[in-house]
Amino acid sequence: MGEMEKPESSKNDHGMSQMFSPITTVRISSIIVDRVRALIREGKLKPGDRLPTERELCSSFGIGRATVRDALRILETIGLVEVRVGSRGGAFVKAPSSLQIGAGLNDMLAAAAISAAEVREARLTFELGLIDLICERITEEDIARLDEICTRAKIAVEEDNYSLSHSLEFHTALAQCAHNRALDLIIETFQISLQMFERPVKEGEPSRGTPGVQEHFDILEAIKADNSTLAKAIMELHRSRTPKRLRLIA
Repeated sequence: MGEMEKPESSKNDHGMSQMFSPITTVRISSIIVDRVRALIREGKLKPGDRLPTERELCSSFGIGRATVRDALRILETIGLVEVRVGSRGGAFVKAPSSLQIGAGLNDMLAAAAISAAEVREARLTFELGLIDLICERITEEDIARLDEICTRAKIAVEEDNYSLSHSLEFHTALAQCAHNRALDLIIETFQISLQMFERPVKEGEPSRGTPGVQEHFDILEAIKADNSTLAKAIMELHRSRTPKRLRLIA
């Protein structure tokens, strides 16, 4: 990564440079990463903010450019920083995507030997807890979107082209009807993580997808009727069949 150009001076430059003071440790790049994480958690750095240039970071931390570049690579890998090139480039703070969070969770699940059944149970707990919020907050636009997803899935079943992605799309869109971004991220992460454990049953199985798609329609109808009790009961039945339709990856 080449040297980034020094941003034009402003009233905020001095305050930004004070956030990064010299450090002395044998694991300097990790300390820089932790410092940036702390500043993000404290709200002192927000998505879109540009970090000081490599030269400024070297001066502020009292370290070499290779160490700064290593820290920026780590921050970019974990999704906290986006490095842009060009005259207006630099290292910019960004919010990690659900894909990046899901990948990190996958690593933790694998290392902790957590089973697919445990992930399913956790996801079901979240999804059942969302139903009341969804019934309260769902909009006409949400309903139209879910109807369209269900219809496409039904057509896919009829054309023997149904896949796990159809189910994931419905459940992700349903969670978004609670209109809570934190919960959206959690549910999306669960969806991504389950793909590490599971795969569709054999291609060509006649009943593949058929019961699930009908249950999606039924869940939606119960929510339209503001019947959260029925929607939860259908969801629980729906999720209880998941192990029968999916097999664990060996």
